[in-house]
Amino acid sequence: MTESTQLHQGSHGLKKDCLSFGEVLAQSFAVIAPTTIPASNLGLLVALSGKGTWLSFLIGLIGLIFVSININQFARRSASPGSFYAYIVKGLGPTAGVICGWSLVLAYLFTGMSVLCGLANFSGILFGHLGIHPSAITLLAIGAGIAWYAAYKDIQLSAMAMLWMEGISILLIGILTILIWAHKGFALDLSQLTLEGVTPGHIATGLVLALFGFSGFESATTLGDEAKNPLRTIPRSVMGSVILAGVFFIFTSYVEILGFEGTGVSITTTEEPLAFLSHQIGFGFLGDIIAFGVLFSFFACVLGTINPAARIFFTMARHGLFHASIGTTHASNRTPHIAVTLCSFVMFLVPAILSMFNIRLFESMGYLGAICSYGFLTVYILVSLAAPLYLHKIKQLRPMDVVCSILAIGFMMIPIIGSVGIPGNQLFPVPEAPYNLFPYLFLLYLFVTCGWFVRQRTRSPKLVRTMERHIEEIHAQFTHPTPEIIPSASLVLPTSHSYSTKRRRKF
Repeated sequence: MTESTQLHQGSHGLKKDCLSFGEVLAQSFAVIAPTTIPASNLGLLVALSGKGTWLSFLIGLIGLIFVSININQFARRSASPGSFYAYIVKGLGPTAGVICGWSLVLAYLFTGMSVLCGLANFSGILFGHLGIHPSAITLLAIGAGIAWYAAYKDIQLSAMAMLWMEGISILLIGILTILIWAHKGFALDLSQLTLEGVTPGHIATGLVLALFGFSGFESATTLGDEAKNPLRTIPRSVMGSVILAGVFFIFTSYVEILGFEGTGVSITTTEEPLAFLSHQIGFGFLGDIIAFGVLFSFFACVLGTINPAARIFFTMARHGLFHASIGTTHASNRTPHIAVTLCSFVMFLVPAILSMFNIRLFESMGYLGAICSYGFLTVYILVSLAAPLYLHKIKQLRPMDVVCSILAIGFMMIPIIGSVGIPGNQLFPVPEAPYNLFPYLFLLYLFVTCGWFVRQRTRSPKLVRTMERHIEEIHAQFTHPTPEIIPSASLVLPTSHSYSTKRRRKF
C-alpha cells in the first residue's frame, strides 16, 4: 500500500472499523491478564501487602476508576493509535506528550517482558510434569515468536484469540475459587478483614504490584483506527475492564489467602497457588485444566502488550520521533509490522539477558512488573493533569472534573510514596533491594529519552509544530466533522477516522 493510498483512505494505513466492543474489551483484558494474578503472581503481592492484599486491590480499583474518568474525557472526543500520547499533547503540550509516550513504551514493553517470563516459567513447570525440561531462553523465544506472528498478521485475529483465552480462564478460576471458599464453609477471615499485622507501608508498597495487576486496562485507547464506533466502545472498554478486573482481584485474593490458612504452606513461595488449593479440596483435575488456561492467558497478555506498544511507536515515528520505517504498515495485513517486530524482539531480549545471568524467571517477573508500574503511574498522573486543562481549553470544564483529577492524582501518589519509602519511618519504610532502586532507574530512563527529544527539537524546531498539527487534525475529525479530503503532501501523518463518513454509513 502506497503512502498516497493511505492518505486517500483517510487512515493511518491500519485495518479500519474491524473490532467490535467485545474485541476492544478483550484488548484491555488481555493486557490486564486477570487470570495470571490468582494463578501465578499473587504470592509476589502477598509478600508485600500480607493480609491487606485485598485492600491494596480495592484502593487500586478506586484510584483507577477516577483515572478512567479522566481518560474518557479524551476518549469520548477523539481516537487515534497514539492514545495517551496524543491526549496529553492536547492537554499539556508536546514535551509532556513525549514523556507520556516514552513512559507508555516502557510500561507496555516491561509488562510484556514480565508476563513473558511468567509464560516461560509456567510452561516450564507444566513441561516438567511431563519429564521435559527446555531451557528458559527456548521458552522465551517460542512465546515471543508466536505472539509476534499473531500481532504481525492480523489485529482482528489477535483480538478474537485474546477474547476466548481470557473468557474461558476467568470462568474456570471463578468456579474453582467458589469451590475453595465453599470448602472453608464460606467463612469470614477476620484476620484479613481487620488487617492483622498490616501497616500503611505494606498497603502502599503492595499497591505498586497491585497496579501492575491492573496495568493495561487503558490499552484499548490505542485501537482508535481499528475499533468500530471508537468514541463509544473505547470509553466503555476502559471503565468496564477496570471494574471487572478489580472485583475479580479482590474476591480471588481474599479466598486464596483464606484457603492457605492451616495448610502449612506459604502462598508467598507457591508458584501455582490455585493448582495447590485445587488438590487440597479434591478438585485437582480442575486445577490442571486451569493451568493450561492460565498458560494461554499469559500468552494473550504478551500478545496484548505488543499491540499497544507497537502502535505507540508507530504514531511517534509518524511524528518524526523515530525512523520513518517504524511508522509504516504492512501492505496486505495492515498492521504496523516493523513496530510489532521491534517490540517483540525487545520483549524477548531483556528477559533472555536476565536468564543468562541466572536470575530465575519467577524473580524476573516480579522485578520487571514493578518497573513497568512506574511507567503506568507516570501516564495516569499526566492524563489526570491533562484532562481538566484540556476541558478548560474547550470551555467544558466542570467542578466535578477538577475533583476527579485531584482524587486520581492523590490515589496514584500512594504507591509512589510506598515504592520510595521514607527513611527511618516505620509506616512507610524504604523497600528492600532491588525494589528500592527501581524508581531511580525509571527516572534515569526518562532523563535519557526526554533529553534525546530536547536535542531533536533543538535541531529541528518544526518538529513540535508538526506533532501539534497532526494531533489537531485527528481531533478535528471528531469535533468538526467534514468530508474526507486528501491532506497536503507535506504532512507525514494522514488523518484518522472520519465521523461524517461513519454517519453517512448509518443511513
